[in-house]
Amino acid sequence: MKASDIMTTEIVTCSPKTTIKEVAKKLRELSIGSLPIVEDNKLKGIVTDRDIVVRGVAGEVSMDSPVHQVMSSDVKTGTKDLSIEEVADLMAVHQIRRLPIVEKDRMVGIISLGNVAVDETDLFGSDIALGEISRYPDSKV
Repeated sequence: MKASDIMTTEIVTCSPKTTIKEVAKKLRELSIGSLPIVEDNKLKGIVTDRDIVVRGVAGEVSMDSPVHQVMSSDVKTGTKDLSIEEVADLMAVHQIRRLPIVEKDRMVGIISLGNVAVDETDLFGSDIALGEISRYPDSKV
């Protein structure tokens, strides 16, 4: 089974110029923990609720500031042809819970640890990834 088989393709994104407050409201409204930041159809970063709290609130950044001030710009990505095991390995190695899937710099999907965990063909990959991510309280994305 490939990444393309389990990735979510209906992706909600924001632009780097969207205010932190608007992003926080969208996260709450959608009951999600992160949003990809996209400009000109290219993935520029990702912002998590943790980024907003740690970099924004604790860093005393105005909630009316653009989200690019608190987003993570060093985003690990994958491709549609990765196996589920490769996805789980990437998530574990990089301590991430969400992996954007890109094709020619364009975001075409996203895989969460939950997507990997419910894959019936993944006998141990999600357990390993979850265990590795959970070992470190400061895991990213």
